[in-house]
Amino acid sequence: MRLGFVGAFLPEDMGEMTPQVCQQVRELGFTGIFARFRRNDPHTTSRTKAEALRHLLADENLRLFQVTGYWQNLVTTDEAVRRESVKTLQAALRLAGWMGARSVDTGPGSMSPAGPWFPHPDNWTAAARQQLVKTLRECAAAAEDNGVYLCLEGHQLVTLESARVTAAVLDEVDSPWVRSDYDSANWITRETVFNTRTALEADFAALGQHIVSCHAKDIWIENRLSLHLQDGCPGSGTMDFHTLFRLIEALSPDYPVIVEGATADELPAVGRWFHQIAAELNIRVLDADEQAVA
Repeated sequence: MRLGFVGAFLPEDMGEMTPQVCQQVRELGFTGIFARFRRNDPHTTSRTKAEALRHLLADENLRLFQVTGYWQNLVTTDEAVRRESVKTLQAALRLAGWMGARSVDTGPGSMSPAGPWFPHPDNWTAAARQQLVKTLRECAAAAEDNGVYLCLEGHQLVTLESARVTAAVLDEVDSPWVRSDYDSANWITRETVFNTRTALEADFAALGQHIVSCHAKDIWIENRLSLHLQDGCPGSGTMDFHTLFRLIEALSPDYPVIVEGATADELPAVGRWFHQIAAELNIRVLDADEQAVA
């Protein structure tokens, strides 16, 4: 298993990655990162700048597990908007290849004008699923050409509302380069929040070999008179990380577990705890330059 994280002190511009930042990552027990680099437009960022980052990370023995797909609307029935989304996602895959990233992480987007992860009744229609499959098929070649996984992240508020739906979509796309980034919290419900082990096992059974990485995020149910599930830093809720580690390791020792929801102040404790969990399960946490042995 490999360990990484997203957010915290990682810069928004790839030009601001320095040897000091890389060393800070490694000192916390992580050997890879998910960096969103929101300030780097995939249409305009130069190959020279991207390859400079690639060389820096290689010199510092750090892997770039994921970068962002810039959260395009991949399910819209507006063909003009969808075609622009395809162009941006293809550009993100090209940029990711230049950077040496393992994958691009994206959700399906949302029909809500409020944001790509917010609910809208059109998100769960057959038309949205058809548009998503169409979009992913058009981006699959760019993923393969650049040697970068196009990893989908689901959530119950968007078109990829469950592991079962995600598996069906990926089966229909049928590309080894279009896969699943499993987020531990995003499909947890009121019925499963106090039994996350069963939920995780069911999700992994449904998605199977589609999964190639995961986001390690906690979740808890809040004391309110309307239902509210809150996600956040590992260790804050009811997520069974022992089960998550066991399941991802069973798929492949090479797959990364990426901490999400932790602040810079919280990361040291999370890093130590995740190494402890791995040790309890007899799972080896691989260094960046180590090759996984199945």
